[in-house]
Order: sequence, then C-alpha cells, then structure tokens
Amino acid sequence: MRNFHRAAFRCFVPLVAAGLACLANAALAQEWNVGYAATPAAEASRNREYDTLARDVAAMDRELGLIKRVVKLVTPTVVHIEASPADESRRRAILIEEGSGVVVQFGSRFFVLTNRHVIKDSVPNRTLVKLADGRAIHPREVWSDPKTDVAIMWITAEGLVSARLGNSEATEIGEQVLAVGSPFGLSQSVTRGIISAKGRYNLELGDGGEVKLQNFLQTDAAINPGNSGGPLINLRGEVIGINTAIASASGGNEGIGFSIPISIAARVARQLTETGQVARGYLGVQFDDTFDERSARAVGLTQLIGSRVATVFANSPAEKAQILPNDVIVQFNGIRVQDGDHLISLVQLTEVGSKVELTVYRGGAPVPMVVEIGDAQPKP
Repeated sequence: MRNFHRAAFRCFVPLVAAGLACLANAALAQEWNVGYAATPAAEASRNREYDTLARDVAAMDRELGLIKRVVKLVTPTVVHIEASPADESRRRAILIEEGSGVVVQFGSRFFVLTNRHVIKDSVPNRTLVKLADGRAIHPREVWSDPKTDVAIMWITAEGLVSARLGNSEATEIGEQVLAVGSPFGLSQSVTRGIISAKGRYNLELGDGGEVKLQNFLQTDAAINPGNSGGPLINLRGEVIGINTAIASASGGNEGIGFSIPISIAARVARQLTETGQVARGYLGVQFDDTFDERSARAVGLTQLIGSRVATVFANSPAEKAQILPNDVIVQFNGIRVQDGDHLISLVQLTEVGSKVELTVYRGGAPVPMVVEIGDAQPKP
C-alpha cells in the first residue's frame, strides 16, 4: 500500500512536487553559496559550522596524536621473522614461516619474544630476524614452550631498542589497544581496537592442539596474517600481550583475535632463558570427571560451573589450604571456573609460590580460602 500511495501522489501532483523541489534546492544552494549569493545571516551560519568543525577535528587530533606517539615509541622494537625448517625433507615440503616479534630486555641481554609456532621447525642459523632499521641478524639461541606457544630468541646487535612491558592483569575489557606487527617483510602494520574479553580458553588452535594452556586476551584489533608474535600495546605504549591467533572461517581477519597476556608470556620466557624449562603451578587435587549438571544441582548449584574435587593429595598445596574431597572449586584468582580443564590451565599458568584466592562450594554455601601454588615438578 505504501508504494501505491507514492505512485498516486506522483500522478496527481507532478507540477507541485517539481515546484517544491526547485524551491528547496534554491534555498539549500543559497545557504551554502552554490550558484546563489549568500545572505549575511547564511554566511555567518556557515562560518560558525566551520568553527565547530575545526574544534571537533582539533579534539580528534589530540587523540590521534596520542596514538601516533605510541606508534613512534613501539615500532622500533617490532621485528619481522623468517624461519625455514631445519630438516631437509621438511624444507622441501614447507614454505618459509613468517611472523613478527618484539624486542625485550631481561637483565643485560636482549631477546625477541614471539610465538613458538612461528619458529618451531627452525634452528638459529635458519631463522632470520629483520630489525626495524633494516638490519637482518640470526639469533644466538632459541627456546620455546609448546604448551603456551611462547618462544624467546637471544639476539646481539648494536643499538637495540626494547619495548616496555605492561601489566596485563590490570587490563580491562573495553581498553583501547594497538596490534603491531611486521607482516610479509613490511616495515610495520598497526591496527586499533579494544580488549573484547579476557580469560578465553579451550580454543582449537594449530599445531595439532599443542597449545594446552590457554588464558587469552581477546581483541577486535585486526591481527593480520604475518602478525603472529607481534605485540598488543596499550595507550601507555606498554606491551600487554603477544598476538597469537584469529578466529576465522576464511583465514582472514574477522574481528576476533587472541593474545597471550604478557604476564604469562614474559614469565615463561624468563624461565626458559634462565633454566631452559618452565615451572608449572600445582594444586594437588584430582577432579571428578563425572561432575555434570545433575551433580551440580544435587550440591545446590543452580548451573554447571566449577570442578568437583575427587581426591586431595597428601602434603599438597590443596591439603594445606584445607580443600576437601567433594568441594566444588567455582572461582580461582577472581576468575569463574568453567570446568576441570579450565582450572588445570589456570593453575599451571599461575606463578609458583604465589598466593591465590579461590572459592569452593561446600555444604550448600560458598567458602573463600587462600592457597599457595606449588611446583608441579619440585626440585629434589
């Protein structure tokens, strides 16, 4: 009916419509001085619009100026990485892996922090690090951790610039971030977005599911192909994550990217460079694999969350914290526990010796407690 009425109106009043359109166009043109002489009032209105626009652009320039300053500080620390397989048979079958990395400093030495999947099939003399100033060097030594997809490479060169590391634990959802990389040998690539979520886990990533320990930051800043291993930066110019993966059906960026929090990446990297291995957190419990929605309702929970403890090992951190069999651990270090796998990942990613607040559901009520995380492989 709506289209019919429009058609009828056009049949009966074509001349009136044309006349009104002509008058409207003339008024608009007069106001904006297009083909007509503007009146003083119209000209004053036009000038006011220009002034308002200039103020709005100036405010935007201040924000964009801040981003430019961040980019200027960070880009000298970002590198491009090319790694070819060390094995000759694999070398013929696999193309050179490319990715990004960021220069960091631990003590007096400089390193490149990146993803393990970028350099996993290579060795130092077949790995090329291209610095921001165009120099190309080989790392002196390489370490990696498949469970977290973290890799660290020791490099030596004159005039190296290191990035400043931030506090990913303090990062909040909605915070503005920049994803920086050096894909395909380009000097730099910078995209802007926000932190969309924290604590993402159970993602199906590459390497045959080797990345077992996950606690990712999620961002809508585009993580383009070749940006893996590059830094995720806050507006203070600090690295808060290492860009790792994208969720995509097509292989291209679709607005969902994942980064390893720098609190995890840096701790893993430091341990690798100091001891060659990574200490995993240990709680000392065995979980009940049969815990389901029915079991959750039976203990008084309104939904299936957490993981029920089946066994508490003797002399473990859990026993010392007085965790009991049949307790349901529902919160760990402020994070809501989804299931047993989630809790295992959270515990193993926690620094050994740290004290963590957790909540167990016991006797129909939440019980807060503190546990000191142990070492899954204690020294003899």
